[in-house]
Amino acid sequence: MAKIIVDDIELDVPPEYTLLQACEAAGAEIPRFCFHERLSIAGNCRMCLVEVKGGPPKPQASCAMNVRDLRPGPNGEPPVVLTKSPMVKKAREGVMEFLLINHPLDCPICDQGGECDLQDQAMAYGVDTSRYAENKRAVEDKYIGPLVKTSMTRCIQCTRCVRFTTEVAGVAELGAIGRGEDMEITTYLEAALTSELQGNVVDLCPVGALTQRPYAYHARPWELVKTESVDVMDAVGSNIRVDTRGREVMRILPRLNEDVNEEWISDKTRYIWDGLKTQRLDRPYVRVDGKLRPAGWPEAFAAIAAKVKATPANRIGALIGDLVSVEEAFAAKDLITRLGSANIDCRQDGAALNPALGRATYLFNPSIAAIEAADALLIIGSDPRREASVLNARIRKRWLRGAFPIGVIGEAVDLTYSYDYLGAGPETLAGLLEGGAFADVLKGAERPLVLVGQGALARPDGAAVLSLAARVAEAVGAVNEAWNGFAVLHTAAARVGALDVGAVPGAGGLDVAGMIAPGGLDVLFALGADEVDIAPGAFVVYLGTHGDRGAHRADVILPGAAYTEKSGTYVNTEGRAQLANRAAFPPGEAREDWAVLRALSDVLGQRLPYDSLAQLRAALYAAHPHLARIDHVAPADAAAVAALAQQGGATDRAPFRAAVTAFYMTNPIARASAVMAECAALAQNRLAAAAE
Repeated sequence: MAKIIVDDIELDVPPEYTLLQACEAAGAEIPRFCFHERLSIAGNCRMCLVEVKGGPPKPQASCAMNVRDLRPGPNGEPPVVLTKSPMVKKAREGVMEFLLINHPLDCPICDQGGECDLQDQAMAYGVDTSRYAENKRAVEDKYIGPLVKTSMTRCIQCTRCVRFTTEVAGVAELGAIGRGEDMEITTYLEAALTSELQGNVVDLCPVGALTQRPYAYHARPWELVKTESVDVMDAVGSNIRVDTRGREVMRILPRLNEDVNEEWISDKTRYIWDGLKTQRLDRPYVRVDGKLRPAGWPEAFAAIAAKVKATPANRIGALIGDLVSVEEAFAAKDLITRLGSANIDCRQDGAALNPALGRATYLFNPSIAAIEAADALLIIGSDPRREASVLNARIRKRWLRGAFPIGVIGEAVDLTYSYDYLGAGPETLAGLLEGGAFADVLKGAERPLVLVGQGALARPDGAAVLSLAARVAEAVGAVNEAWNGFAVLHTAAARVGALDVGAVPGAGGLDVAGMIAPGGLDVLFALGADEVDIAPGAFVVYLGTHGDRGAHRADVILPGAAYTEKSGTYVNTEGRAQLANRAAFPPGEAREDWAVLRALSDVLGQRLPYDSLAQLRAALYAAHPHLARIDHVAPADAAAVAALAQQGGATDRAPFRAAVTAFYMTNPIARASAVMAECAALAQNRLAAAAE
């Protein structure tokens, strides 16, 4: 530790600390525009100037100087740093004056107004006059895609966006051209950005140069009600803030959570909100003479009851969709069980995951944050960049530190980091048991990580592949007392929670494939199940939010609430239970899904024993206590992985295919979004151009 005196406060700090970090440790506030804790140091803006006693007779950029670079006093006294001296005050005023020379007076029409770093720091550190009367510089706005709107005349060249896309997103498509006054930030050839994380540059931009294009001129920040929630676009469980005005969701922003998403979210998470407003189901419908027509709740319930009461219990089943909360999955399983059926399944894609084998067989056991502690990685049948963009950024972050060999078995895709391509299918995976260069790398690692994607599990031999992956993990030492590196990466937000409550077929029950097959069932309840095609013949009751595939197939439609319109628990891929809070209200006659199931149970003569969400959660927590520990990961027993490795099974020769091919079209909310449709069209055009 090194001693330093900051504004008469003496403290010990690590010598590798920058002066900015040391000053903040002492409680001093240091303004900045270019510096960001998760990006490399640029030293562009000079707003963080401080005075160093005994140093050069000029202010120093505190972000670019380390504590170890300071000289002690003539008698060995600790170095002294001043953050409020007249020199510092005059220097910051001068920097602010320079920054405002060319910055336009756009505040009344700028979307950044009210939450702009430049506004705040001009008030705190600037002066009320300027000595410059020359005409302001004007810069042509650049097109960088349908998500980020540019007003480059406002740009102060802090280069945060350039450093983010290059370092965190791993797509070096933003850069600076020109020198001096002619310097401009742009994409090469003014093409659209291709990163799935590009929307984060809007949060990073300290001025209004980069703003959200879909949100442009929609609302002011002081008009919005802010609600903390959880994302359901993938299984990472990114922490988000939903901003609403009245009954309408206006935008979605990230929340800081170091253990899950740090402070990033994917573009699908950020820009999905327009899909919450379109193609919504706002009243019940009943199919009469082959056509769906609006109906009241009593009529819809009566139609369901008449069919259910005339159907044997073993001919009734339920499908749990990918966006369903734990409470709803628990209530659905409870209702189906009370009806006397064992036909329930949450694995729409047919993934071979069985909670009876233990939680460790379907969780991302090392945890998302522990990716940074791993020292080797094997990816099996997964494309993390599209299946879990924020998690992929964490892998890249670890890769940038070096000494992190990565091997891939499956499709050879651009993951934003280099890797060793080992092969395409189960044969390559089985070959690791016999040795080889990468097997030796994994064995030599202290904390190897074996990541298994849904592309390896959602296939006829999925159970055998999962067991084989567990055998490989055991063979290379990825599972031991100190470290469980066996990690299953999910793509559906509802999957882990539904597996936790046992939403899988009971004894003699049918799985998804059996329920949707011709002649499989007579009555099928589909809770937001939009990713499967149900064969003709079954009477389908669809409880969901959008007029998507499930609603088109339904005989009765019951309108439910989207994830922003209800309070619910979601368990992410690592097993962390998190609460999503209600930010808005469902449209029309739509109701929260658990309340619909509770009301329906009355009509079916199998009344569920909870009349409120609190009572439902009490029953849920009594049956599954680990779900009551919000934002906590209950460690799973690693012995289950060893037992899984013994399961065995025959694998076929088919190569692994990634579970997500169309990143922007993975669920009914995304498919209803005009913004996601535009992004998907751009992605398709890029693929077509690359093929040519």
